[in-house]
Formats: sequence, structure tokens, C-alpha cells
Amino acid sequence: MASQPPALDILVREPDGFSVWSGPPYPTGSAPPVRLPKTACSATYFSSDGSRLLAMVASASATVYDCRTLSVVRSFELPGLLAAALSPAGTFLQTFQKSSSPQEKNVTVWHVDTATALYQHYQKNMSKATWPMVQFSADESVACRMMTNEIQFFDPKDFTKGFVYKLRMPGIAAMQLASAPGSHVAGFVPEAKGVPASVQIFSCDKDAQGQAVARRSFFRCSTVQFHWNKGSTGLLVVAQADVDKTNQSYYGETKLNYLTTDRAFEGIVPLIMPARATIFNKKCNPLLELGEGPYNTIRWNPKGRWFGNLPGDMAFWDYSEKKLVGKTKAECSVTSEWSPDGRHFMTATTAPRLQIDNGIKIFDHNGSLQFKKMFEKLYQADWKPEAPEKFGDIADLTISLGSIKIEETKKQAQGSKSAQPSSKAPANIAAKPTAYRPPHSKNSADVQDKLFGGLASTGGEMSKNALRNKKRREKQKEKKAAEGSGASADDN
Repeated sequence: MASQPPALDILVREPDGFSVWSGPPYPTGSAPPVRLPKTACSATYFSSDGSRLLAMVASASATVYDCRTLSVVRSFELPGLLAAALSPAGTFLQTFQKSSSPQEKNVTVWHVDTATALYQHYQKNMSKATWPMVQFSADESVACRMMTNEIQFFDPKDFTKGFVYKLRMPGIAAMQLASAPGSHVAGFVPEAKGVPASVQIFSCDKDAQGQAVARRSFFRCSTVQFHWNKGSTGLLVVAQADVDKTNQSYYGETKLNYLTTDRAFEGIVPLIMPARATIFNKKCNPLLELGEGPYNTIRWNPKGRWFGNLPGDMAFWDYSEKKLVGKTKAECSVTSEWSPDGRHFMTATTAPRLQIDNGIKIFDHNGSLQFKKMFEKLYQADWKPEAPEKFGDIADLTISLGSIKIEETKKQAQGSKSAQPSSKAPANIAAKPTAYRPPHSKNSADVQDKLFGGLASTGGEMSKNALRNKKRREKQKEKKAAEGSGASADDN
């Protein structure tokens, strides 16, 4: 008999605290059931496996909850607390406190169940890029931290040993441990004295750290972002520079690099404006072009088949079939994420990014709005993490997707209105006043039409610019046809 899949939960944090809701579906017109009433906090974080929840009160305390029962596992009174983080399985709690002197160790790794301080060291300052100081693999079998010119490795079973071995990387400024499995670690060394910046990948096995398993060097790079794949065989490196010396972008220069741990392949993809959404394979060959436009986010469904593109307009694609299955809108969304079971997609408008129209929207897999709730001020809305495998195969979702038929629309006669969406596709949201469009986005209607497979809203009539361009193209065709007929007459 198949095991019962876990229930979905949603964490919602407002200025006066956080609460935990039961996840969808919800009966029409009803409010979500509240599993944990509102509790005061300044920040909340789930462990990566969703087994535990951390609630932090700045400069005061950190409390760890069991996500299954939502009971308190352990509460830590920590004066001067500035940051806290759970390990992936929730076994360890890492805290950073104010310190008045180097003799006062302010970074501590605690064992949650016993409230025992396993390891401590002094850290002068902390940034988002370097926190948490100690990084763990998903199974918590590997732990390491970055220090000056080196990476130090610990034995998570016995932190009292201190670091057990180290990897020398002169000039290292950032690192990222692979998560599942924790087999490799990547380090970044900025450029210095004419020597280019570099990203290097090393094995976490002490006996195999003689040389890097992969390396890439590049100029014009001040910071990097690391993204390991599942399986720890490939690494995406977003290399960024504050100034674009080619003057192509006001926001600096950005490049996307790809490295593999088996040295089988490495590649680079330039990132330019306007944004172009493209799906690549592991050899950096394009598989699916989604077109250009003001699109900034792609969220893969946990089952790896469906994904949504979010620029306010949302498009839901079936990747295996290379077709669009639905579209809708979620204006001013700050965060967006699929539910662990792959059936729902949640967007949230949160402060401090946006101070008005804060709220949560939950959509079905094909873009149909299922739930909406507005808040005076909302800081956070997150799904409780769960392993997608716990939900098994979603055959009913596959069947429902198969029932949606959205064919690619052909261009109709000149001057005709745009093709209407399929009756089975989600209804368009009521049109709002047209927003200002900068000069470089004059062709955005055509781009959206291509991207959304004919489902993009065009208002039913062509704009003045589009009509003018259309007439110009017609004149050019007539001119070429006249020239061609004239040349044929001369030959005769």
C-alpha cells in the first residue's frame, strides 16, 4: 500500500509575527486552516528538508520547532543575536552574535536536541555572501568553512576536534559546498595585479585534493554566484562586474559560466538585454527558445516537467511537449515558487520591496487562480520544503494537462483581430490601463505573442507603430515585386 503523501504547509510572516497555514486546496470562499497561531519573531527559516523551523527574535532568542507537530524542540536565549541558520536536516543551529573583542567567540554551532555548543570561533563581521559561516552537505556528512587563503573541513560527528584538514586557496573570497552529495567544493579568487579571476572546483576527499578537478579564469569579474545541480556534477557560475567596459549595459557586465566535475565540458553564455529565455542542455546547446521580453524568472516544477515564467505575466509550459498550457497575471510579485507536490504555484507581494498591495496568490498548475489574500503588510510567504519523491507520480496532473489543447495560432488576414484563447485555457484577467513602455520595448506585443503562443493580450487592435511598420513592410514587398517584374521584362 502506498504511503500517504505529507500535507502541504505555508509559512506567513507579518510585522507582528508568523503563523503556519495548512496548504491548498481550500473550499471556495473559506480561509486557510491555521496550524500554528501568530507568534512573535523577526525572521523565520525552514531547514532544507522541511523537518524543522527556526524562528528568530533579533538580539534576543532563537527557537526551533518540529514541523510535523509544530511543537518547540529547543529555545536558545542569545543576547546580541544578529543571524541564525539551521543545517539542512535541522540537527545543528549556527548563530552569530555581537562581540566586543576577538577573545569573545561569537559564531557558535549548537546541537539542537541537546542545546550543546559544539564549536565556536570569532568572526569580526558577517555578510549575506558569507553566511552561514559553516556550510553543510544535504546529509550533513560534510561541513566546511572559508578562512583566509584556505577552506577548513570538519567532522560533523565530532566538532570538538576543530577542523580536521584544510584546502589551500590563496586569495579565496567566496566558496560553495555542493549539497547532494557533498562531494565537491567551489572557490572563487578575484583578479589581482593583472592575474585574472578564477573559479576552481576541488574534491572534498582529502586524498583527492592535489589539484582542481575543474577551473575557469576570466577578467572583469568582481563577484560570483554559485549554483550546484542536483547530483553535484555541474556548477553554474554567474560572474558579475560593476562596470561594463563595452558600454552595453548600465548595470555592469554579467556572464554565465558552466563547469562539470568530470572535465567533460565547460561553456559560457553571455547575458545581454533585452532578456532572452532559453532552455539549454548540459552541453550548453539550446533546446527551447522562449523569446525575448521583460522576463526575469523561471521556476521549474519539482517534477521537472512544467515551469512558469514570471514578469507579472505568467506562462505555464509543458517542457516535455514544448508547448504552452496556460497563462495568467500576478502583478508586482516579489517571490514565486511551486509547491513541493507540483500542483500549485504561489506568488507573493512582500515588504520592504513593495509597501502596498501586499498579498498572496495561489494558482493551479495551468495558471487558474485558486486563492488570494491581501495583507496590510506581508514580509514572507514560503512553502514548507518536502522531497518531491514523497508525493509520487502525479498521474492525475498529467491527465488534466493532456485535456488542455492549445494549438499554435497561425497569422490571420491582415487587419484581423488576434486569435482568441482556447475555451479550456484560464480566463484572462480584466484589462488595466496601459503602462508606460520605453522606446526599446515598442515590439513587446509581437514578442509576447510569440512567447505566449498566441495567448498574449493585444487589446484586439494593432498599435499605431505596429500599423505603420506593417504598411512599410507592404510597400517594400510591392517595390520588390515591381522591380522583379521589371527585370523579367528587360530580359525578354
